[in-house]
Amino acid sequence: MSKTVIQIGTKVGSTLEKVWQYYTMAEHVVNWNHASDDWYTPEAENDLKTGGYFTYKMAAKDGSFNFNFAGIYTLVEPLKTIAYTLGDGRKVTIVFSEAEDGIVIDQSFEAEAVHDVEMQQQGWQAILDNFKQYTETH
Repeated sequence: MSKTVIQIGTKVGSTLEKVWQYYTMAEHVVNWNHASDDWYTPEAENDLKTGGYFTYKMAAKDGSFNFNFAGIYTLVEPLKTIAYTLGDGRKVTIVFSEAEDGIVIDQSFEAEAVHDVEMQQQGWQAILDNFKQYTETH
């Protein structure tokens, strides 16, 4: 059975080097990795290399729930592409490309079976939108 692949994207008004750094460095990830204002990422670890591991602890601000979003990198091409496999086996690919007025980020990920596709797309897009806002204002 093939998995549904969801596409999201954005354009960030910044340099490729800054976008890459803010997307991949744990000290920045904790500032933008949330889908809504009632969630946050109190901890992040990132060994950014092919075969490396990352884990981002995502938590409700009211303390009611938290989970680790984690995976293993299957491809890291600096300033170009990141691919990883999540703990549940789903695959994610992020491509960074230069445009005339910023950096385009195209992301695809395999949907999970619990939540509907539209909800997953909206949540992941909200996180990417937070990344854009954080990067453009810091």
